[in-house]
Formats: sequence, C-alpha cells, structure tokens
Amino acid sequence: QVQLVESGGGLVQAGGSLRLFCAAEGDIRTINVMGWYRQTPTKQRELVAQVNSRGLTNYTDSVKGRFTISRENAKTTVYLQMNSLKPEDTAVYYCRAVTWGLTSYWGQGTQVTVSS
Repeated sequence: QVQLVESGGGLVQAGGSLRLFCAAEGDIRTINVMGWYRQTPTKQRELVAQVNSRGLTNYTDSVKGRFTISRENAKTTVYLQMNSLKPEDTAVYYCRAVTWGLTSYWGQGTQVTVSS
C-alpha cells in the first residue's frame, strides 16, 4: 500500500506561482511513476505532468514551459512548480503514484485557484 500526502495549493493572482508537494509513504519501493493530475467540475481529470523512476518527464501541452515537475528524497517526494499561472489552471490537483505492477494510488487533492 502507498499513501500520498499533498500540500501547497492556494489562491494566487494570474501570473503568479505556486509549488505543490506530494510525499509518498508506505511501500515506496514499488513506485515507478509519480505525477500530477487536475480536475474541474466541468472537465474530466487530466494529466498535468509526470515523472518516472528514471527521471523522464511528460507534460500536457497547456503547461509546457510554465510548469516543472521534479522528484527527490529517494524518489518519494514529487514537486510541481507552477509559474505564469492562468485562470484556466484553476482546478483540484491530485497526486498519483503508479507502481511497477500498475497499481494506481491517488492523493486527496489540493485546490489551486488563479484569479484574473
């Protein structure tokens, strides 16, 4: 079992920055990929960025050049640095961990609100 604890959301003006944190606990040796997803009341949950155990990253097009995902602390903590935030980035952001056996775990979500 893996537990994910998120923090770092909040309210920011357009053009501002936020940094999200996600710490994995439990059977962390089984984790391969860690990433961030987001969801709004009118849109399905979508991938924002992810990083695998080798450090390879993947971003959705709308955040490329603005968001940076990184992984530290024996690969059990993942960060999402969000710069140049836009109102359309407003969503609940969820951390996800995927094990080598393709089991998926989710965090509880953290709200990010960008005001115009």
